[in-house]
Parts: sequence; structure tokens; C-alpha cells
Amino acid sequence: MITMQDVAIKAGVSKSTVSRVLSGDNYVKETTRQRVFKAIEESGYRPNLLARSLATKNSQSIGLIVTNTLFNGPYFSELLYQTAKMTENYGRQLILVDGKHSVDSELEAIQFLLDRRCDAIIIYPSFLGEAELMGLIARHDIPFLVINRDLPHAREHCVFADHQRDAREAVAYLIAQGHRDIAFITGAAGSPTAAARAAGYRQALDAAGIPVNESLLAAGQWSLNSGFNACLALLDGAAAFSALVCANDDMAIGAARALRERGRAVPGEISLLGFDDIPVASYLNPPLTTVHVPVAQMIKSALEQVVNVLDGKGVSPLKPFSGRLMVRDSVIPGPFAGR
Repeated sequence: MITMQDVAIKAGVSKSTVSRVLSGDNYVKETTRQRVFKAIEESGYRPNLLARSLATKNSQSIGLIVTNTLFNGPYFSELLYQTAKMTENYGRQLILVDGKHSVDSELEAIQFLLDRRCDAIIIYPSFLGEAELMGLIARHDIPFLVINRDLPHAREHCVFADHQRDAREAVAYLIAQGHRDIAFITGAAGSPTAAARAAGYRQALDAAGIPVNESLLAAGQWSLNSGFNACLALLDGAAAFSALVCANDDMAIGAARALRERGRAVPGEISLLGFDDIPVASYLNPPLTTVHVPVAQMIKSALEQVVNVLDGKGVSPLKPFSGRLMVRDSVIPGPFAGR
């Protein structure tokens, strides 16, 4: 087994010099640094990163925790891509850990990253509540950044979109287009995003003086198949509707298939609206009207907060991010347009 001492002998320097090079010490001469790197390459030496992080208190890594139920979909792809790209830009390595399916499993994932001396931890929580998240922030010295969850008393530790406002404005747009009977497919039960978007739907109807018809609500699970099945259930129900809102684009795509199979034209008979603005949304036939969630900007802000803390700089609380309605061809004026 090749050791640091072997590298030092090969490079003609002391063991402490090799250690300083590996820790990024800027006071080592460049010629010496290059000799050490060449000796490492030729000898095949692999430093013990965990031991080095214990010694330097800096692993140059950032942990990301996401439950695996989000892995299978374009939203996660965008989240992971943006996080990996930004982490690379800051010269750090990204470690992705599965938060699995419970509070305990998310806590275990956090401990896994703490044990590996990550410099910071970013979590997209599905099960941890505000109290648990605030406790983690209070107990640990390393930066914690929470994505897609509002922590009203620790806004400098969270980045989130105002899903309720976005949903309210999207449904208000449908109402302004002359739709009154608006169906809604919700996201998964227990999801804060699902709850916020459903609340925005109800708020928009209430503001327009339109009673909420509970028979026009169907439960989804964020997936294509759940959107398909929920839409079929709505079509089989007693209440008619001229517009359908789905809590994400995947479910809207599933719903579009259900509408086609039942011979219901989009948008001729039923206007369709989604959320997230996934890449395929603008390529559907018809292109999907949806709410664009600024994932890239959110991740950039999250990493900037983390890096500023690591660099000893101050951070300020972040304001909620606002989505943007992308008006495309899947929505047309409804039966009450102009009235």
C-alpha cells in the first residue's frame, strides 16, 4: 500500500509538505506542488479523504438529501443537475444521499453526511417538520440549507417558492378566461407543496365567489399514472368541468392521455394547466400552459448562502421565489368568457 511517506520520498520533500499540498496550503511553492502531484500520479497514491477532513475540518464536499420518491421524474433531474453544476462551480464535490420514506430515515441520512464531515448539508425534506429542521440548525455548527420549505424563523436557512400564491394566480387566470367549473388533481398527501397549491386553488375560487365543488377534486401522487387515473375518476364523476388544473406537469401529461382516450379535446373541450414547467411541457401537443418554478435560481441562491457561510461572510434571509405562468395553447377561453 502506497503511503504519504512514499510520495514524500519520491517527490524529494517532507511528509508534512505532501500533507500541506493535499490540504490546499497556498504557501507551498508551485514547483514543489507540481513535484508532489507528479509523485502522487506516478505512485498511484490515494489520500484518505476522511482522515484529511478530520485534520483540516474541511472535506470540500456538500451533501444533498432527497427522498427517492422524487428520483423518477424531470423535476428531480433539474434539481440534481443545477445542484451538481453549482457545487462544481464552487470547487466542491456533491454527495447525494437518499432520504427514503420517514422522519427517521431522513435523520439517518443527515447523520451519514455528518459522519463524513461534509462542509454543509442541503436537504429537500419530505418528512421532517419545521420543529425538527429548526432543531438540526440549532444543534450543529455546519451550514444547513432547506429547499422547498419555508422556515419563517430561519429564512437565511431556506430557499422556497411561494406555491400557494402561484396556484392562486394560475387559477385566477383560468377564471379570467371564462372558466368556472375548474377541476383539480392534487399532489401526494402530506406534501407541503401539494397542500400549498391546493390552498391556492381554493383561494382563487373563493376570491371570485365560486363555491368549491369537492367532487371536482381528485387525489394524485405526482406521477403520470396517478394523473391518468385521477382524470378518469373526474370524467366518471357527476360534475362537469371546462378546465383541469394538475398540481404538477407529470400528472397533467397523464391527464391529457386520459382525456384523449375518452375523446375529450384539449383545449377544445377542456383546458389543461400544470405546474413546474418541465422541459417537455412546451413540446406537448398542444403545448402545456404551466407555472414555471425557478429551480435554477433557487439552487443558485441556496449554494450562495452555503458558500458565504463557509467563507465566513454574512447572509441575509431570502424572500420567497415567485413562479411565472407560461401561457401556451392548452388553455382557451371558457364558457363564461366575456360575461
